[in-house]
Amino acid sequence: MNRQPSQPETRPETVGGDNTSTTPVAAHTPRSALGRTGLSRGALNVAFQAGAFLVALVITTLVLLVAGAPPFAAYGEIVRGAVGSLQSLADVTVAWVPLVVCTFGLLVTFAAGLWNIGVEGQIMLGAVFATLVLRLLQDTNAPAWLALTLAISAAMVGGGLWAVLAGVLKAFGGVNEIFGGLGLNYVATALSLWLIFGPWKRPGVGSMSGTEPFPEQLWLPQFSGLRLSPWGLGLAVLAVVIVGVALSRTYFGLKLKAVGRNMRAAFLLGIPTWQYVLAAFLVCGLMAGLAGGIQVTAVYHRLIPSISSGYGFLGLLVAMLVRYRALWAAPVALFYAALNIGSIQLPIVLKLDSSLAGVLQGVLVLCVILAEGARQRLLHRPVSELPAPQEPGRGAPEHATPVEDAL
Repeated sequence: MNRQPSQPETRPETVGGDNTSTTPVAAHTPRSALGRTGLSRGALNVAFQAGAFLVALVITTLVLLVAGAPPFAAYGEIVRGAVGSLQSLADVTVAWVPLVVCTFGLLVTFAAGLWNIGVEGQIMLGAVFATLVLRLLQDTNAPAWLALTLAISAAMVGGGLWAVLAGVLKAFGGVNEIFGGLGLNYVATALSLWLIFGPWKRPGVGSMSGTEPFPEQLWLPQFSGLRLSPWGLGLAVLAVVIVGVALSRTYFGLKLKAVGRNMRAAFLLGIPTWQYVLAAFLVCGLMAGLAGGIQVTAVYHRLIPSISSGYGFLGLLVAMLVRYRALWAAPVALFYAALNIGSIQLPIVLKLDSSLAGVLQGVLVLCVILAEGARQRLLHRPVSELPAPQEPGRGAPEHATPVEDAL
């Protein structure tokens, strides 16, 4: 018998919804952009990240030149202000503690596909709850360790409750979490100001410097001569490790990511989606409340109007900068904390506004987001390289689990 020569495999093209034409895949499969560059995927990622950082530096340098300031002198002062002394390093660590705690809390909500803009209000509510407990116990015979433990625990409860409220509005009220979070931020700010200038004001005077400082025995212990508390640092590291492991090594983190990538598919596969939405908000609120409690017990020792110090919004920038990956969140948060502390030198030495660090931070995030878009376009796989669509119920691996399919 005469055998026909084998023909290249054909698959239906679905571009524009037309399934009528076929294309010989083996005959002319285009090479990917990654193959054309000759670079590995990891090397290309590093190149884009480094390029984004350099572009951000160039833009910031141009801003300095327009302002008539010497760029290299400004950068030098930022570096000296951040690492020039032991006190500077301690101050950077003090700023890093609440920032990294908030960032890891936000990674949980981002994993669930949620924008927890209300993280600033959750920090404030944590600080308010911690202040309330310490005010109730400062004139009692309660041991200092018990009062501080209850204050930190109350701070986490306060932040968690405020975050769950945003989650309830999202899950049951249909309120977008961005708008709900912003509204709750304003309420938390108004509440803290009312307490500072009202019931908790200093005797005979209402001051922007905050409430009456707590007795020194109700402070978290600090290193001698420094503002850094080893207990605050230890609590932050412990919380970060727990959340990082939960996201990457537990079934909870896996299902949370499934909800974030496709909530409807996760629901159809049996994952209780609204419960996971609330759980993500709760974990983030607990972390934000912990940050607020540390600010009260280890840094300011009282409630002040700016107790959050913008760490919630800065945590959003850090999370976006690391593309929501926990591995890089801690070092990038440390870099941002160093920028914040180092920029304090600018108005002192060069008569420049310290907001320069904010310009660099914002431009850096913008450049990284743009670089990520360019990277995805460069690594985009053509349609003809994608596997042929399978009929429902056919071709699925026998060992696949529902959550794995969703991911």
